[in-house]
Amino acid sequence: MTARGSAVVLQAAAVCLQYPDDEVLAMLPLVHRAVDELDPGRPRERLGSFLGFATRTAPAALAEHYVETFDRRRRCCPYLTWWTEGETRRRGVALAGLKARYRAAGFTLTGAELPDFLPVVCEYAATVDLADGLALLQAHRAGLELLRLALTDAGTPYAGPVEAVCALLPGPSPTDVAAARRLARTGPPREQVGLDLAPFTPGGSP
Repeated sequence: MTARGSAVVLQAAAVCLQYPDDEVLAMLPLVHRAVDELDPGRPRERLGSFLGFATRTAPAALAEHYVETFDRRRRCCPYLTWWTEGETRRRGVALAGLKARYRAAGFTLTGAELPDFLPVVCEYAATVDLADGLALLQAHRAGLELLRLALTDAGTPYAGPVEAVCALLPGPSPTDVAAARRLARTGPPREQVGLDLAPFTPGGSP
């Protein structure tokens, strides 16, 4: 895929994976048109599938589905450093590092979202530094893939935008949790310290 196509995929995912308030809903038709212009392939197909769902669903029902998916399911956490650092002090260090990385690139965070929120990372990659943004996503590949698998297991269309992002990264996506665990073990050591796999182990929270 071309750099422009990758940027469109990431920008579309950044919009689709946000809480569907009025501002996000107003952007969906524009996003849909941009996705329709992508070359055929998995990113276009998966984003298009989600956008079709979002278009067919009443705004209140879509908002409730978002909350049910991301706020009430621990293992569907869209914050990348949670997967590598858990709820530890190390996560604070990782978040500060991300803020410094964005600041050095001229990317200013707006609103209250944390810098590891997946839509924020996608926005950074799409609009500021594609190469560095993709490298950042690849560094958190294990958590991203575990999120993808959790969303797929939950049967939610929100898996589509995450699958589209994963399709931009080098190498095939793991097809099961065991493969994602292996990826977590063999990934960059600095990024994988403290990886919390509890949601995917017996007794882990759903």
